[in-house]
Amino acid sequence: MASIHNICIEGINGKELRLDQFRGKKLMIVNVASECDFTPQYELLEELYRHHKDSIAIIGCPCNDFGGQEPGQEEEILSFCQTMFQVTFPLSKKINIRSKPVHPLYQWLTDKALNEVTDSEVTWNFQKYAISPKGELEHVFSPETSPLDDQILRWIEST
Repeated sequence: MASIHNICIEGINGKELRLDQFRGKKLMIVNVASECDFTPQYELLEELYRHHKDSIAIIGCPCNDFGGQEPGQEEEILSFCQTMFQVTFPLSKKINIRSKPVHPLYQWLTDKALNEVTDSEVTWNFQKYAISPKGELEHVFSPETSPLDDQILRWIEST
């Protein structure tokens, strides 16, 4: 099975964020935006992260590919997330998900040839990808699905 743990992304602070550091933990990857109707999910993602940080890591990936809803630069995005929602989970630098070049992380998440599970399309901001402790794609949750939805909580609590 293909593992996401071979991928590195650049953190919003400019430092490398190696996904292999999350080996042994469940991982949720979420494309985020500051000017979206779903932006209040930041608060719910942070609550999920704080209550389950022993078993799950969350990475927010700012992206401007959906309705131009993440126009800011990294410093503005980080300030917004910390000030408005007290976000403490890691954020990546702004990445491309639909526009070229698509970031390797999202190539892996959306291409069955790479993740060996399923093809998927990111439909909007705040789509959630659930990754097993072994680095395998397990679920894709729609942007409309609350981070505190029972489906997500059951996934976190499952072994």
